[in-house]
Order: sequence, then structure tokens, then C-alpha cells
Amino acid sequence: MASFKKVNTKVFARVGPELSEDNIYWKQYTAPVLLKEFGPIDYIDFSPVEPHYFAVTCSVRVQVYNPITKLVTKTYSRFKEAAYGSCFRRDGKLLCAGGEEAVVRLFNISSNSMLRLFSGHKAAVHRVFFTADDLHIASFSDDKSVVLWDIPSEKQLTSFNEHSDYIRAGAVSPVSTDVLISGGYDKIVHMYDSRTNKKILSVNHDAPVESLLFLPTGGIFLSAGGTDIKVWDALAGGKLLAKITQHHKTVTCLKIASNGHRILSGSLDRHVKIYDAGSYKTLHTLDYSNAVLSVGISAGDETIVAGMVDGLVSVRRREEDAKDAIKPRRKKMSYRHAGENLHVRSVDMVVQQEVKEIMSKHDECLRKFQYSKALDCVMMNYVVNKTPHVTVALTQELIRREGLRRALAGRDGKSLVNIIKFLNKYIGSIRFGRVLVHVANVLLDVYEDHLDELSEEPRKMMAILAEKLQEEEQLIVALTQLQGSMQMLLSSAETVPSSAVNENYTLEPSNAAQTDRDLVLSIA
Repeated sequence: MASFKKVNTKVFARVGPELSEDNIYWKQYTAPVLLKEFGPIDYIDFSPVEPHYFAVTCSVRVQVYNPITKLVTKTYSRFKEAAYGSCFRRDGKLLCAGGEEAVVRLFNISSNSMLRLFSGHKAAVHRVFFTADDLHIASFSDDKSVVLWDIPSEKQLTSFNEHSDYIRAGAVSPVSTDVLISGGYDKIVHMYDSRTNKKILSVNHDAPVESLLFLPTGGIFLSAGGTDIKVWDALAGGKLLAKITQHHKTVTCLKIASNGHRILSGSLDRHVKIYDAGSYKTLHTLDYSNAVLSVGISAGDETIVAGMVDGLVSVRRREEDAKDAIKPRRKKMSYRHAGENLHVRSVDMVVQQEVKEIMSKHDECLRKFQYSKALDCVMMNYVVNKTPHVTVALTQELIRREGLRRALAGRDGKSLVNIIKFLNKYIGSIRFGRVLVHVANVLLDVYEDHLDELSEEPRKMMAILAEKLQEEEQLIVALTQLQGSMQMLLSSAETVPSSAVNENYTLEPSNAAQTDRDLVLSIA
């Protein structure tokens, strides 16, 4: 006797995206720990040395956090007005910050004291960075100037005044002590050489520039503004290499990760996207509760910190490998029975273990031809809410067996309401639409002459079903009109053959429209 064939539920199962190595890698973070600050988070920067403290610039202070304990270790509150863009030096011993007071402050991390005060700007300083030799500081200000400062003498070395609007973005070359770039709200990115005190390159980003980033080689830089991230080749005279348009709102920040192999971008659309630094393809996306203004990542990708517009700081730490965290226990050896069973057979016997297949309740009912009970089994709340494809697969099996009418007949009250609720919820789904429209037709044929005998709740559910079908009919009519417009455009452009268009965009509104008309007439 042939074994019973189970219901094929894989037909309607939702196909999830394939997990790549990068998806697995960037999902190995713990749940975010949220820290509350006062006001929007302007900038986040990690110390290059262990234990990789991170500085959060917000309101009128800069706070340094421990990434492990998430507690504040140091606070710099020497600002009378808003502080901007605090940044660590490569040795982790100094920290510089700009501010609304048009000065640049330099702090000593170990003594928690201010060492230098660089004054000379006439407007707010939004970004400050240490140069590659750690002896100078580059500042980018709203007074449309870029200034290079000497740390020991506290003097201004050179100044560049090429912009015609606020400068809100800047970066220094990681390989050259003399090259730096600035981006302003005039949509232009300028590159300067401090040896000649001249501008050596200019590119147009076509949107106000919010952030700039050098790749580790120093020959390629990225500019972010509007919804675009553009990649430029400085060695080829500012040639545009790529344009990344993965965000749908303004991109606010850029960071380098994975030792230069990955690029992070944060945006007002509440996402942080991760790209490959070679192909510029999107590898993974991190979601946040509010618009992201700044993002930081520690060495080795151990900690990701994102600052949001509502003052929340999200801290995610990488999980330890379970294999390393849990050490295997050593087995205790016993010599009590040493010497026994020395003569072992040369041939091993493999005993196959019988695996008993567990059959689901609805399959058991189908096997006994109890169609009504099988339908009741898949109409349970936990099945309908978590695995609706199982319910649809059973209804399709009942259609194939010509037992759907028998399963739907003779119902009243709660069981009938559950069926109509399921139809109302999923009849507009792309995966289930065709099957459920047929189920709705059979349901109407069964109860068409008995609508007056039904209780009030099933009749209300029937009215809701009529409205749902009417909405679907209107949507199909709109899509059909859109299909005609697209066919006209494509045929005029002669880019796609008409046969391919008809094959790819064919719609069949007749079934849904007829169902809607039948349902409305039956309720009336």
C-alpha cells in the first residue's frame, strides 16, 4: 500500500533572501543598548587605541564612553555654546573639538584638561581633524574657510577661502600630511595642498555636501550629500568612479570599516548601510528607531555606535564566538574495567534506527477524508497568524480533491466567521490571491440561499469581504490602465517588443471583478 502523501505547503511558503557571508558577519551583534543625551548627536569618534573609548559630541559637551560598560569615563564641558565634531588623535592621547564659539579646543585625555585654544575663525567650526603627522589640526568653519593650525605654537599656518557657502564637511588624507578636502553647502568639494597653499582639485557633488571620507589609499575619496554618495578619483583629476544611491533621504555621515574593506553610511531614513569598498555594492543594512546623524565603528568592527536626532545613542557590541566562550569539558577516564573486551569483532554491525514520521492533525483528517475537521485544524489562530501558507495549501488540496464545498457547508457562528476573517486578511496577497478568490466563490455558492439564516457577525464579515473585493477590483482596473500606458511608452521607444510586454504585464481582472459583483448581489 502506498504511503500517504502530505499536503505540500512549500508551494506558498515565503521565500526569504539568501544569507551571504556579510549578512551573517554583520548580524553577529548584540541587541542595541540605548544611551540618552541632551539634543541631537553631532559626531561620534572612536579612539584608535584599546580599549577603544568613543567620544559623543552633543549639546554643550563632549562625553567619552567605555564601549564595554557603556558608562561615561570623561566629560568635557568647557563649552559655553554647542560643541561640534570632537576627534581623537591616532595615539589616543589628545582630543580636539570645534564649536559654535568659532574656536578649536584641544584636550588631554589623561589629565582631563584643555591644552590649547585656537582662535581665528569668525563663525562656528563644525569639523576638526588631526593631520597624518599628528602635529597639525585642520578646521572647517561656517565662515567659508579651511584653516590649518600648528599644535605646539598654537598658530595658524595657512588658510583656504574657496567656498561660497557654509563648510560642514571635511577630511584629511591618511597618507599625506599636506592634502585635505572640504565640502560645503555650495555643492562643491575642494582639495588643497598645504605645501603650495593652493587649491589643486574641485568637483561638483550637485547637492550640499554633508560628509567626506578618504579611502585608506588616499587616492580615492567619497562625498555624501542629498541622497547620493559619489566616489572620486583624485589621481585622475577628479574623475567620477561610482554613484551610490541606496538611501531615500539625506545621507549625513560616512565611515570606513573592516580595515578599509567596507564603507558605512548613515542617513535620515533611519538606516546605516554597509558597502564593499571595491565594488560599492550594498552588503547589509542596519535599522534604527530614528534619523541617524552620526555613526562610528571601532577597530576590528567590535562596536558600532550610531547617534540619532532625538538624542539617543545606539551601541551594538559583537557577540563572542560560542565555541570560544564555552570550553569543552574533559572526559573523566576510568580504568576499573581495563583489560575487558579486548577481542573485538572485525566487522561492525550497523543497526538502522527507525524514524517515525509525525503527521500533522490536518493530514490525519485528510487521510480519513474528514475535510471539515481538516479545515478547522488549519483555521486555528496560531496557524493562521504564523503559517498562513499551510492554510492556503490545505484549501488547494481540498480543491484538488473536490472536497472544498463539503468542507465549507453546514457551518454557522464562530467557525464560519474564522474562515471569512482569513479571506478578508489574505485575499489581497500576491501569494494567496488566486486560491482564495476561488474559495470565496465556493463559499458564496454554498451560502447564497441561506444568508438570511446566518447570525449577525457572519453577515458583517461578508460585507467586509465585499468591500475588500471591490478595492481589489479598483486596483486591478488602475493597473490595467497603467499597463496600457506602459505599452504605449515602450512601443514608442522600441526598446522592448510588444510580445514581451504582454507576457510580463498580463493582468486578468475578470475573475476578481465577477467575484465582487456576485458577492455584492448575494448580500443585497
